[in-house]
Amino acid sequence: QVQLVESGGGLVQPGGSLRLSCAVSGAILSIYNMAWYRQAPGKERELVASITRTYSTKTVESVKGRFTISRDNAKNTVYLAMNSLKPEDTAVYYCNALGAYSNAILSWGQGTQVTVSS
Repeated sequence: QVQLVESGGGLVQPGGSLRLSCAVSGAILSIYNMAWYRQAPGKERELVASITRTYSTKTVESVKGRFTISRDNAKNTVYLAMNSLKPEDTAVYYCNALGAYSNAILSWGQGTQVTVSS
C-alpha cells in the first residue's frame, strides 16, 4: 500500500519561506509523475506544481517564480520550496501522483498546514 506523508508546514509571515516534503512509502517514487496540491478553507483542492519522471516541472500562474517543485528519487521524497509567501497561499498542502489525465491516483495523505499571516 502506497502512503504519502507530507510535512514542513507551519505559520510564517508574509514574504517568508517554507520547504515542504512528501515522503512516499510502499512504492518506488521514480515511476510516478508527482504533484503538489493545496486546499484553502471553503475552496476546492487545486494543483499547484508538478514534476515528471524526467524532472520537467510546471507551476500554476499564481505561484510562478515563487514556488519550486523538486524530487529526490533516492530518498523517495518530493519537495516544494515556497518563497515570498502571501496570505492567499494559506492552505493545506498535499502531494500525490499524477495519472494520464492529470488526475491524482493515490490515496491522499493527511496534508500539511501552511498559514501565512502577520
